[in-house]
Amino acid sequence: MSRGTAAGLSALFAFGSLPGVHPDEVIAAPADSPKAEKGTVRFDPAGDDRANVPALFRLAARDVAYELAPKFDLRHSGVSVADLTFPSPVESGIAANDTVHAEYFRPAGKGPFPAVVVLDIMDGQQVVGRGEAMWLAQHGVAALVVHMAHYGPRRPAGSKVRMVSPDVPRTTAAIRQTVLDCRCATAWLASRPELNAARLGIVGTSLGSFVSAMTAAAEPKLGAACLLLTGGGLVDAYYDHPKAKAYLPFAELFGGKAGLKKLIGPIDPLTYAEQLKGKRLLIVAASRDDVVPPSAAKALWEATGKQKIVWFDATHVGAALYAYPAMTAVIDHLTAAK
Repeated sequence: MSRGTAAGLSALFAFGSLPGVHPDEVIAAPADSPKAEKGTVRFDPAGDDRANVPALFRLAARDVAYELAPKFDLRHSGVSVADLTFPSPVESGIAANDTVHAEYFRPAGKGPFPAVVVLDIMDGQQVVGRGEAMWLAQHGVAALVVHMAHYGPRRPAGSKVRMVSPDVPRTTAAIRQTVLDCRCATAWLASRPELNAARLGIVGTSLGSFVSAMTAAAEPKLGAACLLLTGGGLVDAYYDHPKAKAYLPFAELFGGKAGLKKLIGPIDPLTYAEQLKGKRLLIVAASRDDVVPPSAAKALWEATGKQKIVWFDATHVGAALYAYPAMTAVIDHLTAAK
């Protein structure tokens, strides 16, 4: 995602712009607030065979030790925010990257609430992710914003390693790590007494939507997925794109279009269309998207059973202007009776 895209979306999702958030709403956790909660949840892959979980994203049973530290409360909405950390089930060789960091937005009340994992855009500053999580929590859906591999506190100062790069094997490994991190995060959500373990889902935007699609395909506990500015069939979508012409000689080194499809297949949401057919799927797309071709959104929609799709007459950045109806569609989708 370009800097312009990130800036446009960030401006719209700026904390104070969210409905119901007053400028003086945020209050830091007081000095006498409860200490960090420490515990262990069990990740159990039972059901993976039944759900046809892709081999790339399978994970053995394990205990996941976590720490949940209160961060701040919102006095008007009643939403509370806490920091969650736990060890990644994958060792990347970069110590900071191998601790998963997430932010838990809990709605006011006792619940049990539906809950979602939220994945951010490529910019990764979590402005969009936090904005969506706040919006969701204000409407009764708990949200866990997970930092993807090599983002935020998972990226050491000065590190040049990124989740997405021309190094396809490294990119695949980082996406796999993020998916497995999200599977463990889902186990944590399922363990919470204030949440409804039968109503878990995932919400992702742009880059986060691609990873969300793979996570939904890989995790049986995630029954719903909302994919904003997403797509599949990435090689077909981009191979003849005007901006791709300069890279075509490089692509020929991998065997042209067919070779690229084989290389990119493991991290293309379209590869997991069969698994996604079994989910309650919402796709939000921009008809003039200049980053994710509309043909890619249509391809994923068709391959996953032509479930619900919402189109906005916008470019990728311009879709930010439709944040309110987009998030309304997301909330309606997540709170509708199963």
